[in-house]
Amino acid sequence: MNLSIRHLLAFFLQLGSFGILLVSIADDSFLFLPIGSDLLTVILVARNHNRLLLYVLAGAVGSTVGVLLLDLACRNGGEALLKRLVKPKLLGYLKQKMEKHAGGAVIVTCLAPPPFPFGAAIAVASALQYPRLRLLSLVFGARAIRYSLIGWAAIYLGRRILRMAESTEFEWFMAAFIAFCVIGSVASIIQWVRIGKTR
Repeated sequence: MNLSIRHLLAFFLQLGSFGILLVSIADDSFLFLPIGSDLLTVILVARNHNRLLLYVLAGAVGSTVGVLLLDLACRNGGEALLKRLVKPKLLGYLKQKMEKHAGGAVIVTCLAPPPFPFGAAIAVASALQYPRLRLLSLVFGARAIRYSLIGWAAIYLGRRILRMAESTEFEWFMAAFIAFCVIGSVASIIQWVRIGKTR
């Protein structure tokens, strides 16, 4: 595995549940990390099944904190902010879903795997003034379910997943993914800075 990625992964793995907490906060706010909370959860659960509940709680809490940060940034911006953040076609689709069944849309958003536009969906819910406490409660519950499913999968498939993580193909994939995450994070920060100056 690429040396820098290996060191980054090892760093967060050493942190255990706190590593999952930090990465899930970043994942579900407006940053991109090359080490996803799903991957951390799989490896940590595969190594220590007994801590599944702790890892699930860390992921759910971290995700909820990340969503809170995103909500604080988007709630007062309204549709004007959404038009800058979300492509028109996707925005129209998400608005339609949120206006009809906001609670269900939030739950599906939290359960769906990448590349589902999680951040965009949360931004739309916040801008449309979906109640914050309800939003955070749904995120916590749905993310807890998602991390539980990931953890159970890791218990049964953990050895295979760990072997895959050592493969050459995985190394190349992670090298490309880390480049994508760096570019995405820089672009996201620039966009938020520009929006802040405009507002």
